[in-house]
Amino acid sequence: MRTQKKTSYRNILIPLASVAVVIVIWQIVAVYLVGNTFKLPSFTEVVSAFIKDMFGPRGTLPEDIVVSLYHFAIGMAAALLVGIPTGVCMGWFRDIDIALNPIVEIIRPIPPLAWIPFAIIWFGLTHEAAGFIIFIGAVFPIIINTYTGFRNVPKVFIEAGKVLGCTKNLALIRKIGFPSAIPEITAGIRVSMGIGWMCLVGAEIFGAGTGKFGLGKNLWTYYNLHQMDSVVVYMLVLGVIGIVIDILFRHYVDKQTVRWQNNME
Repeated sequence: MRTQKKTSYRNILIPLASVAVVIVIWQIVAVYLVGNTFKLPSFTEVVSAFIKDMFGPRGTLPEDIVVSLYHFAIGMAAALLVGIPTGVCMGWFRDIDIALNPIVEIIRPIPPLAWIPFAIIWFGLTHEAAGFIIFIGAVFPIIINTYTGFRNVPKVFIEAGKVLGCTKNLALIRKIGFPSAIPEITAGIRVSMGIGWMCLVGAEIFGAGTGKFGLGKNLWTYYNLHQMDSVVVYMLVLGVIGIVIDILFRHYVDKQTVRWQNNME
């Protein structure tokens, strides 16, 4: 018990200490070496800007967070709905793989931000336009990892499933393919969420969105106003939200993976 407590304390105290050291160095460099708020705001200036942006009468940070999360949800939902079935079909059915692989490999290297002109033309300055850019960035890691997971299903599992009564492809996919491929699928989703969150900022900065809200949109607005303390606030908020999303996903995935493993035992 004591060893576990010491380990838990170390897991908390060491990260806090490293963050505190970075903050002290940041403050010293910003105040005594740079001395220019536009080039590098100090930590105290950023804290003051956060309070103003979060709670001030003209602060829009809460609305920006909500709008950006909505954009992210649209893009990720579309990526999951398209990416997982596509990856399953390509990984399980050889003919579909042969037909779709060239298309995927041609479109995949195109940077997501290159689609912004078409996103605006097709969807206008709407939430769906920003969601489309996130979808483009997030869908391919899901397709590739799902495809890899299904291609790597051990043949012995498939043969055992057929012997035990799973003779149709749908039953084999559901009872054999998914339990075997779930680690690759979840890894692809995790990677896609990181890429999608980065695409969100670019999409909102370059106009794929609606209204006056959005973390990326107002990050760029504050840059144009030379309010670099608020720019840093928005950068840090983006980082913190990204970490929270990743932690929540990993927690959920761990629970689900254990459930799948228990079902397979």
